Amino acid sequence: MAHTYCTYWESPLGTILLCSDGTALTGLYLNATDSMAGTGIADDAQPFAVVREQLTEYFVGKRTVFDLPLHLQGTAFQIRVWTELQRIPYGVTISYGELAKRLGDPKASRAVGAANGQNPISLVVPCHRVIGANGNLTGYGGGLAKKHALLDFERAVLAQGAVPFDEVFTPLSSSIREPS
Repeated sequence: MAHTYCTYWESPLGTILLCSDGTALTGLYLNATDSMAGTGIADDAQPFAVVREQLTEYFVGKRTVFDLPLHLQGTAFQIRVWTELQRIPYGVTISYGELAKRLGDPKASRAVGAANGQNPISLVVPCHRVIGANGNLTGYGGGLAKKHALLDFERAVLAQGAVPFDEVFTPLSSSIREPS
């Protein structure tokens, strides 16, 4: 997937790479490498200002739904999975099997898992809300510690209202604290 514009943004989870086609967000990577930036860095490209604003609101517990222009690029099946991911409510988890059922193919949980793992717009397209059938956290491109932290954070916001991410998750120690 070629991106026209990319920029880095410092989040409570660490450095995030944002990519755009000049109109819509095409990538959000939690564990980005410089080689992923493709054609170069352009901090002022569209829609980076609104993406940074909405991510900031998310990480202080004031945004539970993103309203961003997205350009999802993948196979028809991947796009169906990623579209369905956006329907999972904030703070709620579902299994890969449940996601497959929602797509009309209950036997496609492995294919759903593979598509979930290829999600190019992490966090905004909330693949972190999909877990194993037994309730265990399973693979996440950003790492399981970040998936755990995001889920705990969303649950804390639902339980307490707006609470900053760093009151729930301590990035340096990668430990989860109970919100006070």
